Amino acid sequence: MQNLGRIGRNRPYGQSAWPQAPFCLRLTLTQRQEICEVTIVQSRPQNVGYEAARKAMIDSQLRTSGVNAEFVLRRMSVVPREEYVPEHARGTAYMDRAIRLDNGRFLGAPVVQGMMLQEAAPRPGDKALLVDGGSGYMAELLKPLVGELEVVSAGDATAQSRKAADIDLLIVDGAVEQLPDSLTRRLVEDGRIVTGQVQNGLTRLARGRKVAGQIALLPLAEVGMPILPEFAIPKSWSF
Repeated sequence: MQNLGRIGRNRPYGQSAWPQAPFCLRLTLTQRQEICEVTIVQSRPQNVGYEAARKAMIDSQLRTSGVNAEFVLRRMSVVPREEYVPEHARGTAYMDRAIRLDNGRFLGAPVVQGMMLQEAAPRPGDKALLVDGGSGYMAELLKPLVGELEVVSAGDATAQSRKAADIDLLIVDGAVEQLPDSLTRRLVEDGRIVTGQVQNGLTRLARGRKVAGQIALLPLAEVGMPILPEFAIPKSWSF
């Protein structure tokens, strides 16, 4: 790009330093300024915009919604959420909404993901099992916060029946109508669970523990969460 500071120097009055366009096209000063501004914006590193969006997400979404745990804010400030959505959706990666993925799944809204992680309260010695919602984002947030992390898809989550109880923390990244015994059986006694629930068509965040072999869940907040159809209650027919 030419040095704009030299425009008009050492030239007769009225002679422009801007290259003349074909067919004698002339640009007004306003049009030239607009071209310059667009060029500057387009040449700016894209990751600078994402970093600013990430900070705005933390300040205007997470903190104002009660997500203030330092470990949550730290992880969500460094994990690039835009890398877990389709290319065409990167510009909306930090908006307060769920994003549809190319595989038909959804990446949950930032506040919901932050609330889940905060309620899970992962510990360095935990062996955790994550039922992934389809994006891989929650797994990346959680990975350095626990001692060992196992990730399964919603489709594979029901094939856990042969495994012994060895999980301290179970996180289901989505809303479910029911939790199969084959999955909850893997929780150790007093093991913790964070999941979404579907009740009467509404989705809620819930937290619970395994006590005397049973899962007791406490609904925490009504939030919009992607529903995992693999955990739907089978429809019964009556005649």
